This record gives sequence, C-alpha cells and structure tokens, in this order.
Amino acid sequence: MTDTQPLPDRLVARTVEIDAATPIDLLAVAGSGGVLFEHEHAGVAGRGVALRIDLPHGLEGAAAIVGDALRSIAVDAAAGAGRDAGAGPVAIGAFPFRPGAPATLVVPALSVRRSPDGRQWLTTIGEGAAPRPPLELAPAASPSSLPDGFILTSPRSHDDWRATVAEAIAAIDAGAFDKVVLAREVVVEANRPIVVPDVVDRLRSLYPSCMVFSVDGFVGATPELLASRVGRQVRSHPLAGTYPRSGDPEADDALAAELLASVKDRWEHRLLVDMVARELGALCAELDVPDTPSILPLRNVLHLGTDIRGALAADDTSVLDLVARLHPTPAVGGTPVGPALEWLDEHEGMDRGRYAGPVGWVDARGDGEFGIGIRCAEIAGRRARLFAGVGVVDGSDPQTELVETQLKLQALLAALVRP
Repeated sequence: MTDTQPLPDRLVARTVEIDAATPIDLLAVAGSGGVLFEHEHAGVAGRGVALRIDLPHGLEGAAAIVGDALRSIAVDAAAGAGRDAGAGPVAIGAFPFRPGAPATLVVPALSVRRSPDGRQWLTTIGEGAAPRPPLELAPAASPSSLPDGFILTSPRSHDDWRATVAEAIAAIDAGAFDKVVLAREVVVEANRPIVVPDVVDRLRSLYPSCMVFSVDGFVGATPELLASRVGRQVRSHPLAGTYPRSGDPEADDALAAELLASVKDRWEHRLLVDMVARELGALCAELDVPDTPSILPLRNVLHLGTDIRGALAADDTSVLDLVARLHPTPAVGGTPVGPALEWLDEHEGMDRGRYAGPVGWVDARGDGEFGIGIRCAEIAGRRARLFAGVGVVDGSDPQTELVETQLKLQALLAALVRP
C-alpha cells in the first residue's frame, strides 16, 4: 500500500446487528469527539480511531488508497453480520476545497450504521481477539455549560465584498470564465466553548431533509448531494439557483414559479447539470438526467435541483471515484474550473479550508455517500467560522448576491447563536 502510514497488525472488525425496534441516536454515538454523517435518520457515526488514512494528494488516488486500507481489516464472520451491507469498517472524513490538498479519513474504532429501512449495525475494530466494548451513548450537554454570549464579525466589509462581486462580473464580461462561486465568512466568538453536539442537534431539527455532519469541528447541514453509491446504483443531486422563502405558502409558490422561470438561474443550473452528467456518464452504463429542474424547499430558501441517477458500468468503481471526478463542481468553484479557481486565489481573500469540499463516508465495498460541505462552520473552542457562497454569472447583481449569502449564513447562525 502507498501514500499512507503502515497498517497495524491484526486489526479485526466485528459487526453485530442491533434490534431496529430500539433506534440508536447516531449523534449520541459520536458524542463530542466522534464523527457523524446522517441523512434523514440513516447514516453512520463513530468514535475512537482504529486507523487514520492519510491522503497526501487529496482525492487523487484516494479510492485505491482508502479501499486497500479498509479491505486490509479482517472481518470476523463469526460475529454474525459479516455479509450484511452494513457490516465492516467505514472511513469518514471531509476533504479540503482545494483539489489535491492533503486530507485524512478516519476509521472509527466503534461505529454504528443505520440504513434507510431502519436496520442498524454496530461495528468494533481492534487487534486480534480483543473483546467488544459496550455501546455507551453520550449524554446531552447541560444547559449551564452552553454559551449565552456571542460577538459576530465579518472580516470583509459589505462594500468590499460587493466590489469583488462587481470585479467578477467584469471578468465574466471580458470572457475570463462563465461563472465563479465567490464566498464570504462570518466569525462568531462565544463567551464559553461552543458545544458541537448541541449545534449539530439543532441542525438536525432545523433541516431534517439535509445531510448533517460533524468531523473534527467541521459541522453543517448540507442540502447538496455530490455522489452516493449503493452497489452499481449511483445518485447526485446538484443545486444551483436560489430564492428566499417568505413563510407564506402562496407567496412561496409564486417565488418558486419565478425561480423556475428565471433565465439567469436556469442557465446557471444547466452549467452545473451538464458537468455532473458528463462526468458521471463516463462511468455509467445508464444515466437518467431530467430535462427540467425541480424546486428544493428549505427552511429559509428555495433551490433549483436536479436528481440524477444511474447505474455504474463496473462493479469496482468506488464512490470516491465519483467524488474525484465531480469535485469541484460549478456549484462551488465555477466554470471553466481552472480559470475560476485561479481568479478565486487572487480575489476571494480567505482560505476556505474544508468549506465546499466533499464530506461523507465510504466502506470497503466502495459504497458510500458524500455531500458538499456547505451551510457549515469550522468550530474550535469558543470560535466558529461560518461560510456562504454565491454563483456569480452574467446578469448577477452585487447587492442581490450579498443578500443571498446572508440568507445562507442564517442556516448556521440559527443553530449556533442562541442568546
């Protein structure tokens, strides 16, 4: 195996199925120091570290490196669930936005997976015949330990950021690229350490249809599925085009119709869908790409989305192969991607870190699910960095784009700031 540290000897994974009549709270499995990726009550959570898989070149070669590492862990068939789809080790993590930047995925020492039909599996990984530790769930945080004072700052003024949007529009008019996704950040300082599980629990309540994640202080509730794989079945749900919601059902219906009729937003969305279809089509024997997008309603915004589904041409294509082909999509970088990223390096004025990078999980079969790390924050102690981006295209307006970032930032602020 190359590009990762030597594997410990005699790692063995033992999986047992847990009675679905007693659903396990995946967030309580992860606790404050574990990892979580949950989508509509299904997903995976873990704690402890059986193995760290270092990826010096990010997604480049990640499918082979991670697959080799996971398959090197023996599966104890005597545990009774060795052939189940939910059995065996998983690797969970978040990749930086910048393609090729180093990343690390974690194989938890203890993990729980839950399938969409409610089945649950507990997997523990240890050396040799080590006994399985008990499944202990983390308690909820005491209200007295939660922060109740907050200071919000924006590193870039609104005027400065609007001016940068205007520069992007001028670059588009000059033919430099067709679209660029420009992001901004807000920093929150709390009077006490921010309790990650408490924030994640609020995100689950506020955004039940989103993919909720927590990986080493990187938390969020993303509505955008980059890629999933179950056997040969694959799916992606790209989003581009955003309108605010009013809270009034009739007004929201009118806004949805306006969004669907918007030439600017439909063109921006088509750029994204064409790219995703082209990249997935290179690996699929079948691919269904709807001709028109649909409306994805969230708590405070409406998105244009297209649900793309297909069947892989080969059994050995991992979800990480799909992720490597798709990232960064025009939804988070721009198009053409090279010129757009070069422009961002010169003008965005911040290090995105893991914001807008892929986040999710993969197992030894290559099955898994990765969302795009948006509607997110990087939390460290009392400090949190929140991010939001917008797609700038021909016809964009700087003030309108600023308002869109404010709407998107509300997704995390509503869960994080509780005065």
